[in-house]
Amino acid sequence: MKRYMTHTEKHIVETYSKLFEGLSALSKIELIESLTKLLKAGENSKENNFYKSFGSFASDKPAEEIIADVKSSRKFKGLQANTWN
Repeated sequence: MKRYMTHTEKHIVETYSKLFEGLSALSKIELIESLTKLLKAGENSKENNFYKSFGSFASDKPAEEIIADVKSSRKFKGLQANTWN
């Protein structure tokens, strides 16, 4: 199945291509290597990168327990934050 680029994708490629014209040959090679790694990584890394970009983490604890842990670990001027409840 052949996939065609959308108008937006074509515009992005054209815009970046213009930016890359000013790069040195070594920089262009590095860019090609980075893009090749991304292509080889496949779709699985997209989801991982998405979650990594937000600082998310995996935990089996329920949200309420994580919130309680965070609140109980906070200290302000010698007082624990949970004393304000």
